[in-house]
Amino acid sequence: MSSKLEKEVRRRRTFAIISHPDAGKTTLTEKLLLYGGAVHLAGSVKARRAQRHATSDWMQMEQERGISVTSSVLQFDYAGFKVNLLDTPGHQDFSEDTYRTLVAADSAVMLLDNRRGVEEQTRKLFNVCKLRRTPVFTVVNKCDRPGEDPFQLLDDVEADLGVECYPVTWPVLSDGKFVGVYDRIDDRVLHFHRGEDHGQTRVETEARSLDDPELERSLGADTLAQLREEIELLDAAGAEFDADAVRAGTLSPTFFASALTNFGVEPFFRRFLDLAPSPVPRETSEGAVDPESKSFTGFVFKIQANLDPKHRDRIAFLRVCSGRFEAGADVMNLRSGKSVRLAQPQTFMARDRQAVEEAWPGDVVGIHDRGSLRIGDTLADGTQGEYKDIPRFSPEHFARVRIGDPLRRKHLDTGLRQLSEEGAAQVFFAESIAGPAPMVGAVGPLQFDVLLHRLEHEYGVTATLERLPYTQARWVVGPQKDIDRVAAGYDRAQVTDSRDRPLILFQSEWSLQRTVENERGTLEFHSVAP
Repeated sequence: MSSKLEKEVRRRRTFAIISHPDAGKTTLTEKLLLYGGAVHLAGSVKARRAQRHATSDWMQMEQERGISVTSSVLQFDYAGFKVNLLDTPGHQDFSEDTYRTLVAADSAVMLLDNRRGVEEQTRKLFNVCKLRRTPVFTVVNKCDRPGEDPFQLLDDVEADLGVECYPVTWPVLSDGKFVGVYDRIDDRVLHFHRGEDHGQTRVETEARSLDDPELERSLGADTLAQLREEIELLDAAGAEFDADAVRAGTLSPTFFASALTNFGVEPFFRRFLDLAPSPVPRETSEGAVDPESKSFTGFVFKIQANLDPKHRDRIAFLRVCSGRFEAGADVMNLRSGKSVRLAQPQTFMARDRQAVEEAWPGDVVGIHDRGSLRIGDTLADGTQGEYKDIPRFSPEHFARVRIGDPLRRKHLDTGLRQLSEEGAAQVFFAESIAGPAPMVGAVGPLQFDVLLHRLEHEYGVTATLERLPYTQARWVVGPQKDIDRVAAGYDRAQVTDSRDRPLILFQSEWSLQRTVENERGTLEFHSVAP
């Protein structure tokens, strides 16, 4: 058992891809599935009529708009590794879903546009990884287009994010065109040949050493001379590779690629799987739990209602952290103290599912849930400590939900409760503000569009939103009489969340900051649920 457990742990790679919108994250995800053999033709976010949609964008709204609005779980085998790829929304309005997913990952791939470098959303997500000391691998994408000088781009990343970059592959440019990469570890040039299928299949590649006389004939003397000069400069002045620094998140192995044309994708993927960490010990309330511990533990990081709308199912996504997950086993929900049966567990390829009998640390397994599980719940076969709770961030947009048909109110309440539990929006309660109409909050306004779309298509409820003027919210801890006093002030209001925790809403940042300063020592204000 222990040797089997050790072997399975060491071949697992569980990672998330983070990026600013339009950096090519979903396209890269699709190409990793292509090279992993999970799909035979790679889809595209901006799909032509004859092409297929991206595998990870399984929701109707994602396919219509060409954006990712919910995290997908994609599991497949490649080169002896079991890959758990957690595809996250790139749009900043869904960053809360991304934050939760990053908690379940052992490493992250940071995707940059070669013309824009580090952008706002990338910076925010990188800081989340930095706080958790998550190893980050950098991929400079869209190298098939003219972009910033690679040396300047790396300098900008290091200055902006405070992390050193070690280029594992380096772009080979011929007359300004991206024709290959130099692999610094294997000391060879990978020369790519563009196909006519718009990147739907694998790219043809030739591998040659720098000293191979055929290389000069295929690249040209000037291109080869420039490449040799750049490699000498990297070796002399660039960062040195340090595996400990990679694990600590202070050194980022860096790759250059074009996900659209597949250039550089396979060299990145192979090298990433070699360098990325397998599952590591995770902290609980009673200390760290080693993944090779025989006791089973895991935590719920995502809940998805209506993954199959025809069956109105509700799936809890469980990250296995230690021991062996066994189908049908009875385990304990440490929050509620109640027993949970691991019935009909499944692994995923976006919406497609496959039944499994066992899973190992690093794997993400979907289990059927009838409403007893919450995001952040720890499941275990003993009395181990609970894994740290997954944060809930304060919303910045608020609205009342209105429906024209009062007979659909029960369906609305069901939809809001389930969508709130899976993190699609937050539901609040305050008779003084919302009256008989429910009130919802969102981190970004596009979440409201998704909420209305899903209410209509999954719960049969046609609803409208009446926006409220509040722009800031803080969970507040302290004597109730002081909470009531502060909430009674001008341009603010008090609500409670689904767990009965009080929040105060503010109409301006200035009002929030003044209140926090005036109530220092009396009340505590939290932007993340305490």
